[in-house]
Amino acid sequence: MDETALLELSDGPVTRSRLTRDLSALGLRRGDVVMFHTRLSAIGYVPGGPQTVIGALQDVVGTAGTLMVTCGWNDAPPYEFLTWPAEWQAAVRAEHPAYDAESSEADHNNGRLPEALRRRPGAVRSRHPDASFAALGAQAETLTADHPWNDPHGPGSPLAKLVELNGRVLLLGAPLDTLTLLHHAEALAEAPGKRFVDYEQPLLVDGERVWRRFHDIDSEEGAFDYSTVVPGGTDPFEAIARDLLATGSGRRGRVGAAESHLFEAPETVAFARAWLEEKLGG
Repeated sequence: MDETALLELSDGPVTRSRLTRDLSALGLRRGDVVMFHTRLSAIGYVPGGPQTVIGALQDVVGTAGTLMVTCGWNDAPPYEFLTWPAEWQAAVRAEHPAYDAESSEADHNNGRLPEALRRRPGAVRSRHPDASFAALGAQAETLTADHPWNDPHGPGSPLAKLVELNGRVLLLGAPLDTLTLLHHAEALAEAPGKRFVDYEQPLLVDGERVWRRFHDIDSEEGAFDYSTVVPGGTDPFEAIARDLLATGSGRRGRVGAAESHLFEAPETVAFARAWLEEKLGG
């Protein structure tokens, strides 16, 4: 979409001050610890793009607040790497660059904002290559420290710490199915048929490239078979989020032209875990 179309979508430029007003009206507050997901094009024409959005978020949460994003690693070896022919695996093992929290690009599928935030001065990124998070602000170190190698969406993860800090999740024009926090609920849920993946990725350890094996819920194809509890074509995270909104939880509003949502992290995880255990027979 070109700039003229974006301007028409948002009825003029969505400036930093306009974003700040809209975010405050949605309910974001000074001191908040907030994980955010953004679909920039949904907001309209934002002069300055990602840096303007991050600046506006900082204006609202202030120096006592913290911003967090999910990064991942754009150039990570795929999960199915371990099923490739031996000679292909050997070639990758010999030369694939190691994950570096300071320089490895965030997964492009997460949009432009995670990469922009992780590059900001003072931003901190967690050590896990496949499930890394980046944070900026007063609680950045707390959120990202000692990210567990295995079960990186479960206890001790940045998502778990977001809940412990009474954090919030902002979907800034992003659809409900991007509510990454629900992976934490999946990790905690005691329900049958939970699906896991084992994979290997290279890390830097004392300056040396080392391949390490990881174990996690299947966050790519789904930690559970949702086909029996969610109508065909509906994303399970969207279904959970809509059911949560139907209870009166969460806030909805417009930021620029974008329909946006603000969720309380502890409430969201508690609801989603109960939903999973009830629907899936835990």
